[in-house]
Amino acid sequence: MRWEEASDIKDKIKKIITSLSLDYINADYIVTFRSFGSKSRARARIWSLPRVWQQALKVPAHYVIEVLSERFDKLSSDDKERVLIHELLHIPKNFSGSLTPHRGRYHRIDNRLVEKLYKQYKYVSHSSR
Repeated sequence: MRWEEASDIKDKIKKIITSLSLDYINADYIVTFRSFGSKSRARARIWSLPRVWQQALKVPAHYVIEVLSERFDKLSSDDKERVLIHELLHIPKNFSGSLTPHRGRYHRIDNRLVEKLYKQYKYVSHSSR
């Protein structure tokens, strides 16, 4: 498998964070990669830097968003935005380096939430032109 930094994804994530007022997400600590050659069925993945590694390396929390080229790049631009919104929803509000699961006691990431935020994102990004 091969990875390349994905500045186009980073730019899109910054726009999503700003448009949706996801102020708890520090885009400076999100690194984006495009991978090639994965056998995974996923379109994208988010990776965290657990607290023990943060302390060992003396760095703040970081996240990596990886888009899997074989699946992600074929999507429409709308679906790419939905996938990126989904991945950003895995970042907890305390930006601790942990990940929020799809379903939990206090949080739920599902297609309805992604679609609601996507519509809000499109509305805000179109009205700011």
